[in-house]
Amino acid sequence: MGSTVDSKSHDAGAITKMRQVLECQKAASRAEGVSTAARRIDWLDRVIGMTVDHKDEIADALCEDFGNRSREATLIADVFAVVGSLKFAKEHLRDWMKAASYDAPFPDGQASVEYHPLGVVGMMSPWNFPFNLTLAPLAGIIAAGNRCIIKPSELTPASSDLLARMIASAFDETEIAVILGGTDVAAEFSRLPFDHLLFTGGTAVAKHVMRAAAENLVPVTLELGGKSPVVVSNSASIEDAAARVMTVKTLNAGQICLAPDYIFIPDGKTDEFVAAATKSVATMFPTLKDNPDYTSIINQRHYERLQSYLEDARKSGAKIVEINPKSEDFSQQPARRIPPTLVINPGDDTLIMNEEIFGPLLPVRTYKKVDEVIDYINDRPSPLALYYFGEDKGEERRVVEHTRSGGVTINDVMAHAFVETLPFGGVGASGMGSYHGKAGFLAFSHARSVYRQSRSPEAEHMLRPPYGDQMRQFLAAAITK
Repeated sequence: MGSTVDSKSHDAGAITKMRQVLECQKAASRAEGVSTAARRIDWLDRVIGMTVDHKDEIADALCEDFGNRSREATLIADVFAVVGSLKFAKEHLRDWMKAASYDAPFPDGQASVEYHPLGVVGMMSPWNFPFNLTLAPLAGIIAAGNRCIIKPSELTPASSDLLARMIASAFDETEIAVILGGTDVAAEFSRLPFDHLLFTGGTAVAKHVMRAAAENLVPVTLELGGKSPVVVSNSASIEDAAARVMTVKTLNAGQICLAPDYIFIPDGKTDEFVAAATKSVATMFPTLKDNPDYTSIINQRHYERLQSYLEDARKSGAKIVEINPKSEDFSQQPARRIPPTLVINPGDDTLIMNEEIFGPLLPVRTYKKVDEVIDYINDRPSPLALYYFGEDKGEERRVVEHTRSGGVTINDVMAHAFVETLPFGGVGASGMGSYHGKAGFLAFSHARSVYRQSRSPEAEHMLRPPYGDQMRQFLAAAITK
């Protein structure tokens, strides 16, 4: 079954092929109409089956692409979490599909909203969790009855090749297809006249994607990132906050759109936080350099980018605290690992405080009053997530209600993204639109209004001239304050 398109950056054949696949999928969508719940469940079962069957290959491919990637972390994030999303959609989609009925203002009228498929959804998925951020969104896309064409990242070629083979083994190209290629192919992909386009990646690229999609007025869902802050209250346990923050900051070596990007600690508690963070990392990773649980940086360009952030911060006068439990030498290594590193009080103009980090580096800032933190967050682009640690409910509400972010987790990090009943998405510079659970079903559905008039008088009779005294009296009585 299926079809895979393998192309180089300037492969005109791949670009022609993707247009052909889109036309085939659109024709199939029109012919099918609104698909049944049974068909949608069948497709979800196919994705679940292929994901479970290929779980070991998924771990191998990601380890190959990264140089080293924790096998267990891959199974958690790129298999277990994906299967959970798909099963949740399978369990609930019949309820989601039900039309909603409403009162009609006219005699014997019936008003309802039916949820119809959009048609063909294009998906551009990223390199950091290439299976999770491709297959989990499919839960909403399939649950809503759509077909899909996927363009995975060229930065994870082994994973992209495997994904293409998996999809081709389970789906015909008129159902779900994968397009492989470089940046030129991606640019052309974003220009296709999809019925919806989902892009997950960086803000800079998202601007190009949105501009290209606008050529065909294609609606977009953008899942981006930004600099997600952590606010630690005076009422918080520093040890608990440090353990939870460092757990996520070291997961996938911090190459996560939801990873904490900087942390605000109460004035006078920096040393306590550094000690707690060091203890937490040493507990998780007694060694780092050859530890299979500690993931590498994806490629040399990103490795050098992160090193430049550290060098820039060091030159600005920030204190650099490398958490390296066994004092291992990282100057000679093939796998591009970077130890978890705290950057204490970097200046506002440093690279590390202005660029999304996407690595195991964590700036630590101090504050005296929480309003300083609120002002700092609000003076910058809205992040994908905000994290607050503390037991002061009044302060918690002040931080939540006076800042803006895609989502919030209180007294933990990233946990809101695992709850299928919560919409997941950004706001402002961190994205637009959301998915997960029912939010994904709605994002990839057209809420179609249907009005049915069962007998005369017809609804529009009141619009029909000539207008007499009766209409004038009606309008005079109806148009009131």
